[in-house]
Amino acid sequence: MTSFDIATQLTGSGDPFNDQQEDVGRGGQDNLVHIRIQQRNGRKTLTTVQGINPIYDFKENFVKALQKKFACNGTVVEHPEYGEIVQLQGDQRNHIKEFLKKVGIAKESNIKVHGF
Repeated sequence: MTSFDIATQLTGSGDPFNDQQEDVGRGGQDNLVHIRIQQRNGRKTLTTVQGINPIYDFKENFVKALQKKFACNGTVVEHPEYGEIVQLQGDQRNHIKEFLKKVGIAKESNIKVHGF
């Protein structure tokens, strides 16, 4: 499956490089996609992705594509201030960053990776 096919599935439109993609964030000041890691218990970690444009269908296509590609479980959590946040099991920061760039959801300059 090519990156164009994945982008078409995620957006539901035929053109992944349209003008809507320039506005990556959820309307915040910086329009950045924030990828963070959180420590759970012991050696378990959780990766969160915040700031992806809401035109993407998070629950149906985006999370399923990430789960299948990275062989991990994931969910979407609704936050009152930050909107929809994608949570994935494990340390998937670099994988998600490369996936977002490859598919064309975010540019290198719009992705901010946090964590230890």
